[in-house]
This record gives sequence, C-alpha cells and structure tokens, in this order.
Amino acid sequence: MAEVTNELMYELLKSIHQRMDRLDQSVGEVRHEVVSLRLSMMSVQTDIHNIYGITSRIDDRLDRIERRLDLREIAEPQRPFDPT
Repeated sequence: MAEVTNELMYELLKSIHQRMDRLDQSVGEVRHEVVSLRLSMMSVQTDIHNIYGITSRIDDRLDRIERRLDLREIAEPQRPFDPT
C-alpha cells in the first residue's frame, strides 16, 4: 500500500478543489437557466392573462350588441315583405 505523504494529500485536495470549482460553476449555470425559465413562464402567464382580459371585454361588447339588436327588432314596426 502506498505511503500517505503530505504531497499526496496536497495533490488530492487540489483535485477535490478543482472538481468543487467546476461543480460550483455548473450549479451557477443551472441557476441562471432556471431564472430564465421562470421569467419566460411569467411572461407567458402575463400574456395569457391579457388574452383573457381582451376576450372578456369582447364578450361584454358582444352581449351589449346582442341586447341592442334584440331591443331594436322589437321597437321597429314590422312590415310585410314586399318584393317589388
């Protein structure tokens, strides 16, 4: 079995330190990607919310138009159809 010396321990610790630095850098990159995905999700959610709002306003306007047309049909005098 190899003798454990200070130099061997030093090399081993350097190797562990390098691997931890790479791991730390990778975790930082993953964190940035997660933040980017979160911002994209929030943007999509905001867009969907805006679409629901626009659709609701269009639906309200259509309801008002339908109500007005119904009132107008009732208020207009009905004439028999004359094709001439």
